[in-house]
Amino acid sequence: MAPDAPTAEPNVRFTDEAHAKLSEVISGHPNPVAGLRLQITSREGGQFHHLLSLVEDGAQAEGDLTIEAGDICVFTDQRSAPYLRDVEVHYFEEGDERGLEFRNPNPLWIDPREFQIQDLFDQFINPQISSHGGRIELIAVEGRTAYVEFSGGCVGCGMINVTLQQGVEVAVKENVPDIDEIVDATDHNSGTNPYYQPSKK
Repeated sequence: MAPDAPTAEPNVRFTDEAHAKLSEVISGHPNPVAGLRLQITSREGGQFHHLLSLVEDGAQAEGDLTIEAGDICVFTDQRSAPYLRDVEVHYFEEGDERGLEFRNPNPLWIDPREFQIQDLFDQFINPQISSHGGRIELIAVEGRTAYVEFSGGCVGCGMINVTLQQGVEVAVKENVPDIDEIVDATDHNSGTNPYYQPSKK
C-alpha cells in the first residue's frame, strides 16, 4: 500500500525582493488579478521545475487550493500541493540575468512507487526513446494508475500508443506490480515528430 500524503498544508514565502517584483507585475497587469498560480511541472534532472503564472480575476481553476502568502494569493493544483510545503521564492539579478528562484525542501516524490517508476524511466526507458529525441516523465501516481507525459520527439508521434502499451506499460507493471494502468496525459496535438506523423483518422 502507498503511504498517505503528508497532512501539512502547502505554504509559500516570498522574500522582500520577490514580493516587490511580483507586486509590481500584478499592479501593472491591464486586467484585475486574483493572484498567482504555482505548479510543479516536472522533476527533470532530479530537481523540481516550478511554474508561477498570473491568474486574472474570475479565471481561477476549479479544484485549486488557495495559499495565503501575505497580501498575495497563491493558487495551486491538487497534485502540486503536497510538494509545496515551506517553499521560498527569491528574486535575483546577476549581470544580465534576472528572475525567480524557488527553494523547495520537499522530497521529489512521496509515494515510493513514484520513485521506482521515475528511476525506471531514467535508467532504462529514456535512454531507449532518446534516439528519437523523446523523453517520458512521471506526473503522479493516483491509486493504482500512473500518469505520464511525453516530450520532445514523442509529442505527436503516430507510434506513441505502441511505445506506451508495449514498452512503457509492460516495463512498469513488471517492476511495480501495484500499478494497473498507465495514462498518457500528453497533448500530442501540440507537437510534430520527424520520424512519424500522427494518424489523420
